[in-house]
Amino acid sequence: MTAPEAQLREQPIRISEIFGPTIQGEGPLIGLPTVFVRTGGCDYRCAWCDTLHAVDSAYREDWKPLYVEQIWAQVETLSGGKPITVSLSGGNPAIQPLAALIQKGKSKGYRFALETQGSLSKDWFAELDHLVLSPKPPSSGMDTDWQALETCLKAAGGAPRVALKVVVFDDADYAFARQASARFPTLPVYLQPGNHTPPPPDDDEARVDLDGIMDRMLWLVDKVTSERWFEARVLPQLHVMLWGNRRGV
Repeated sequence: MTAPEAQLREQPIRISEIFGPTIQGEGPLIGLPTVFVRTGGCDYRCAWCDTLHAVDSAYREDWKPLYVEQIWAQVETLSGGKPITVSLSGGNPAIQPLAALIQKGKSKGYRFALETQGSLSKDWFAELDHLVLSPKPPSSGMDTDWQALETCLKAAGGAPRVALKVVVFDDADYAFARQASARFPTLPVYLQPGNHTPPPPDDDEARVDLDGIMDRMLWLVDKVTSERWFEARVLPQLHVMLWGNRRGV
């Protein structure tokens, strides 16, 4: 089968951006050199979303429908052909048909991590190396379907390393994080202080309220230590501290 014939049978993946290598800025792989494949589209619209360019349909025309070979050519160019961790992000990357891309990369020694809110499960979750389930707290304006999150965990089948990550702005979010951890007590849990005021995607300065983020970070540290919640890990968005909300870093 020729490449054009194969592409006719293959479902394209909507891509918002591909960039790196840089470091993973949050969650269990924080600091790890990574290439990012950010997909377009999301079934949520969180009030404080910091990647609207990959979520809002107003940017749909910027999302390129690419085939696996096209995506992989960019990943290998960025990584210099040396295996690296590839982070599949969004939006909600679970919307996209990523199985063939993961299979392609794994055959070449690359590792894959994916973060999702847990609203959609896919069989190919079991092919990942890392799966971060990030249910959205009350400040997001979204409701969590705990059964859907449980289905995602079952789809992973114990193959990837799975972790919980919850963004926290206030006491209600903190209580939500404790509830999520209590539902899935075997999973490591990461708490991330919220990033309040993301700039428009075309804002080159991409400034953020670092003082506010650090205040929430200190507040979170005090909360988990005073309540003896010693299983929780409190981490910032390292990339935001370094580069703000600028795209492609």
